Amino acid sequence: MNNKVQLDQVNIHFGKTHAVKNVSILFPENSVTAIIGPSGCGKSTLLRSINRMHDLFPSARVEGRILVDGSDIYDKGVDPVSIRRRVGMVFQKPNPFPAMSIYDNVIAGYKLNGRMVKSEADDIVETSLKRVALWEEVKDRLKTNAMNLSGGQQQRLCIARTIAVKPEVILMDEPASALDPISTLKIEELIEELKERYTIIIVTHNMQQAARVSDYTAFLYMGELVECGETKKIFTTPEQKQTEDYITGRFG
Repeated sequence: MNNKVQLDQVNIHFGKTHAVKNVSILFPENSVTAIIGPSGCGKSTLLRSINRMHDLFPSARVEGRILVDGSDIYDKGVDPVSIRRRVGMVFQKPNPFPAMSIYDNVIAGYKLNGRMVKSEADDIVETSLKRVALWEEVKDRLKTNAMNLSGGQQQRLCIARTIAVKPEVILMDEPASALDPISTLKIEELIEELKERYTIIIVTHNMQQAARVSDYTAFLYMGELVECGETKKIFTTPEQKQTEDYITGRFG
């Protein structure tokens, strides 16, 4: 299996705070990798470095190499916007654009790429909503405000918006933590389907969720990578006692 994303000796600083320390991980193509660990251990910080979101913070500094298809996304001359098209992001809380319809939310990112004809836009909206199993629920009210949707529907809409621009990698930062159990199940089923087309990296606090949805698991603690490997092995026979203690609830 090819590795889609590679982190090589990555360090992330915010001012004097050393948030992520010397982390190296491989993320195989068309797989789901869960990043687990207690609050404040650097999970979301690490995730956001993979689509250069830290460029938005003047105090942030990323060292080491982050490769997508073998090319360093932090090389000089690489456009962060082009990286964010290739590496999409889904946040913890659903964040549809509040003044926009369901339809306009889906194609918002795509519109930034230039002008498009309506038939093309219609196809993108329908295809994206079908991929997130939302089309049948909203096809008769595409022009209504996206904020009228339930929390679970809003999160699937945000995923549709992400895949509309045809990324290669999808980052998910606790995508189901604000949702009810039924909506959470739908998001988990969706993740399983999406990995056929995309490489998915998910941050989650939920051990059961990590065990259910991921092929690989990386355990972070205090900004350091303790252990990474196939999820089944990490959850049944971890190599590090610290990993076992966290997974079994002895700390964290």
